[in-house]
Formats: sequence, C-alpha cells, structure tokens
Amino acid sequence: METIIIIVFLAGYLAITLEHNLKIDKLIPALAMMAILWALIALDIDGFANWFDSAKQGLVDGFASMGHEGRMHLMEESLLHHLGKTAEILFFLLGAMTIVEIIDYFDGFTTIKGFIKTKEKGKLLWLFSILAFVLSAIIDNLTATIVLITILQKVIKDRETKLWFAGMIVITANAGGAWSPIGDVTTTMLWIANRVSAGQLVLHVLLPSLVCMIVPVLIASRFKVFKGLIDGDLDSEKAKSKYSGVMLYLGLGAILFVPIFKTVTHLPPYVGMMLSLALVATFAEIYSNKKFSISSVEQEGQDSEGHHSPVHRSLSKIELPSILFFLGILLAVAAMESLGILFNAAGALNEAIPNTDIVVLLFGLGSAVIDNVPLVAASMGMFSEPLDSPLWHFIAYSAGTGGSMLIIGSAAGVVAMGMEKIDFFWYLKKIAWLAFAGFISGAVVFILLRDFVLNV
Repeated sequence: METIIIIVFLAGYLAITLEHNLKIDKLIPALAMMAILWALIALDIDGFANWFDSAKQGLVDGFASMGHEGRMHLMEESLLHHLGKTAEILFFLLGAMTIVEIIDYFDGFTTIKGFIKTKEKGKLLWLFSILAFVLSAIIDNLTATIVLITILQKVIKDRETKLWFAGMIVITANAGGAWSPIGDVTTTMLWIANRVSAGQLVLHVLLPSLVCMIVPVLIASRFKVFKGLIDGDLDSEKAKSKYSGVMLYLGLGAILFVPIFKTVTHLPPYVGMMLSLALVATFAEIYSNKKFSISSVEQEGQDSEGHHSPVHRSLSKIELPSILFFLGILLAVAAMESLGILFNAAGALNEAIPNTDIVVLLFGLGSAVIDNVPLVAASMGMFSEPLDSPLWHFIAYSAGTGGSMLIIGSAAGVVAMGMEKIDFFWYLKKIAWLAFAGFISGAVVFILLRDFVLNV
C-alpha cells in the first residue's frame, strides 16, 4: 500500500508541476491527492508498520502492536493536528490578503508611484528593485510583483524594456520575501510551524537576500537596455480616495505589527493578523461612511444594493483557489509525513548526500521547477532540527529565491508572466542566469555568515 500511496503522491505532484501544460488549475490535483491519500491510509490502517508523531518529531513506539481502534484513533488525532496547523497558515494568509485588498480598495498603492521622480533607466532599475525588495517583505512577493508591474505598465511604454524590468522585479521580489516571516508563503509556513523565529530569520537571511538582489541588479545595470531615458509619463496618478495614503501606511503597519504581537504574547501569528485586520477594517468602514469619493465604485456596479462596505468587497476578491491549493498540498504532505515516509526519505538522502548544504541548494534549484510550497512542507517532515537551526534558515533562503531561475518557478514569476505575457524561453535566455548568479552569491554569503560570523 505504501508503494501505491507514493505513486499517487508523485502523480499529484507531477500534475501540479505541469499545471500550465495540462490547463488544469493546480488546486484540483492538490485536493484530489489529499483526499485519496488519507482515504488509502484509512482503508489499510492495519497494514502499516510505522506512524510518525509530528508533535514529538519521531516514530510512535508500539504502533505495530496497536489494535484497529487504537490505530484509527491515532490517525484521526494526527489528521486533526495537521488540519489545525494548516488552518493557522490559511487564516494568516486570509487576513493578510484581506488587508492588502482593503488598501487597494482605497487606491493606496497609487501612493507608491509618487516615489518615481526620474526617467533614467538605470536609476529606475534600482528604484523598482529596492521597492520590490522592501514591499515583498511586508505584503509578500506575489502582491508586491502585482503592484509594481501595474505601476511599471503606466511608466514604461517600450515592450522590450518593460519585459526586462518585469524580469528584474521577479528576482528582487523573491529575494525580498525570503528574509521576512510574512514575505513568502514558505517563510510563513516555517515561522508558524516554529521552525524559525522572526528575529533570527531576519538576522541570518537578510544579508544573503540582499546580496541575491544586488548582484543581478549590478550586472543588469550595465546592459544597454538599462541605459538612457524612458519614454513614459511620470505624472502622478490621482488617487480615487483622499484616504489612500493613510490606508497604505496603516495597512502596512498593521501587517508589520503581527511579528511583534507574536513575540510579546507568544500566541500563534494568525491571532495577531486577525487583530490587525480588525483594526484596518474599522478605519476602512469609518472612512467609507464619510462618503469619500466612491463615484468610481458606484460606476463599477459591484454593489447594486447600495452597500459600499470595503471589507465585504475586499473579502469577495480573496484568491480562494490559492487557499484551497495550500489546504490540499499541506494535508497531502502531512499524509506522507504521518506514515514516516518523509522521515525515512530524509535518512536515505543524508546517507546519499552527507552534506546538508548541498541538499538544501538542490531544494533551491528544484523550487524553480516544482512549487516551493510542497518542497518546504516536505522538508518540514524530513528534518527534525530544533527551532532556529541554520538548516531552516537556509531552506527559507533557498526555497524563496531559487524559484526565480524559471518564470514558472515562483508565484511572482507566474503572475508577471500573465500580466506582461513574458515568454518562457525569453526569460530562460535573458533572466535565468542573472537569477542563478544572485542565488549562488547569496548562498555563499549565507554559509560564510553562518560559519564565520554568527557561529562565533
């Protein structure tokens, strides 16, 4: 039965990887794989030799001698445990997504365009790269990419130049998301699962991520495409609401408050995110009731019954397919973990490749082809290192930045591909090697920092 379970998992994994070729949304194989795996476990619960206790990070003693009822009870407890841990991530993401949508409701991201004051391509490259690096650490790399490419489309008209800028935004946004516990889904997973703490993650990964951003930008800034002036219009676009700036800074501040809340209260991060959402939503409702300029909202006709609640509208725009994908893939990986398959795979991998740095670098390279969410979820089941082990920090860096090497290797890359119609092979030829240079440079800095600075 274990062989069948592994085949189902690999088939589902392959379907997720080939999402664009199969023209099937990745949430479908993720949910199907999750349900089938747990069903197979339940149907043959008496046929398994081992059971992995995620709470204790070890195999359950005496599992082989347990009766049917005892095994079923243990399976139900494990499923409930994994569902609870997955729900923590999902509710955290729901809160963050809603805050971002509320900011967008008040047209808050238009404020960012006001920072652009130059027409020099070289300076614009650095400006967009720094904005991507900083924004992605706060509102996550996917949202930062959407915001900056939207601004890019209004600033730069030349098609080729725009493609190059979009490619660099993908690299720098992924680099920025890797060092923040709220900057990428994978770092959020590691943070919520108590594999890393916010302070130590920043301490270990910020400098390598910065190098991962700077190296490609330094190289690219010498290219002809980034010389001269742009032809676009830099006139600031007028925001639809007079509260746009207030809501931008309030929303970003509320998200940044979450790690502080966790540090002070030791409560799970989603609790702090719900508090932040409540605060932002309160001001959103107050400002909405003040009859700010909602003429454009009325023209859109999204509220035909006359209700203009920014919170309701923001909730309706949440990417539910992404939430369901995370639910499916995390519980599918949990099934593999519960049977001890990932635990045994880690042992076999360590025997084949004794150097864990090489293993983690391979994870990073693999994340360019395979979604980094299941990769990190699998690594959490494979390794049992304690909180803030350098291994987890290196995994956070590698999984977060390695996906930049292919346009389909990260959520930021996929959304950029859709918004700018970036050709896969154009990106592979022009941008991939820059992303690889940044990835390897940052990895070297991480290892040097870990072994010769932070280890002293």
